[in-house]
Amino acid sequence: MTKPVLLSPEFNADPLPGYREARRCPVAHDALLDSVLISRYSDVLAALRDPETFSSEMSAASIGQQRPLIPLQVDPPRQTRFRRILDPHFSRRRMQALEPDVRALVNGLIDSFEREGRCEFNAAFAVPLPCTVFLQLMGLPQSDLPELLALKDGIIRPEADSPEEGQALREATGTRIYAYFERLLDERRRKPRDDLMTWFLSAELDGDRLSREEILDISYLFLLAGLDTVTATLGCSVAHLSRNPGERARLVAQPGLWPAAVEELLRHETPVPVVVRVVTRDTTFAGYELSAGQSVLLLLGAADTDPLEFEAADDVSFERETNRHLAFGGGPHRCLGSHLARMELRVALEELHRRIPDYEIAAGEEPRWGGGIREVQYLPLVFPLAT
Repeated sequence: MTKPVLLSPEFNADPLPGYREARRCPVAHDALLDSVLISRYSDVLAALRDPETFSSEMSAASIGQQRPLIPLQVDPPRQTRFRRILDPHFSRRRMQALEPDVRALVNGLIDSFEREGRCEFNAAFAVPLPCTVFLQLMGLPQSDLPELLALKDGIIRPEADSPEEGQALREATGTRIYAYFERLLDERRRKPRDDLMTWFLSAELDGDRLSREEILDISYLFLLAGLDTVTATLGCSVAHLSRNPGERARLVAQPGLWPAAVEELLRHETPVPVVVRVVTRDTTFAGYELSAGQSVLLLLGAADTDPLEFEAADDVSFERETNRHLAFGGGPHRCLGSHLARMELRVALEELHRRIPDYEIAAGEEPRWGGGIREVQYLPLVFPLAT
């Protein structure tokens, strides 16, 4: 049997065997991907913490952008300025203040399908929840969501028959993303509002404001991150719990476990299983010779299930005392929106299981997994009607 290709739908449906295989040779060149794969937790973390050697600059990943996406594709020390401006706006305290509104949104979504006894979880819940939160934060109209989802998919999963065609589609989509946010910035200059786009125009550090191009590059990244990763995490988590009713029953009976459960499901499922870096200089890393300009894939999913770091790594344990997972990355490029994502995930899963504690995958159906980011594109659930 041919083993599934890394990040293919077949791989994403059951990645643990692939991760175990990768860790057998923790630093190895993959000829098909023309990249070096790094899979052991200690090595992945070391690379994440060393942007001087493993750069996240624009050349690491070309996804239709005209300039580096901020702050992801900018390395320290330049990146530090952007993080100092942006981090306070996404602090734990600020994100906690949004919780009542997110909880109300979650319950409104559940209202729309609870009495049906079934739903396709992705379309009914996992997509609209984080997308609506993103639209509200950015000050974008709900009517723009179909266009924004199409733009996001045009970058992350373009429908193409070849890598060259895919890249051409990404570049065309990137031009449309910039044009969308150009129009939005012009509107906010004329009519400021209480939203993130208006805040970008006045945000400053030590008297230094963001330039128009910098705001566009931040917005481009926010579009991709805000409309995809929480959706993917919700789908992966509920797919896992639908197949493990004993774990789900524990969480329903002990809702105080949800914060730890969110962390453990992030670790075990790791919806963004790979990040890209470019080697800046010839070096020896973990006994392997790397050359300047070489592409490196850091396998976050393999690192997060490394038995050298996590006891019983393939198992889900809500009592795991130490859970330094890398689902949000690590080092200076650790995910800017991690506090928002954690809050959304916890609130969504708390309320979903409070109101629909018993569900399963519909008989005769199977989840359909996507490629790239590990997501469940189709998750048909059935559950008893509320009494």
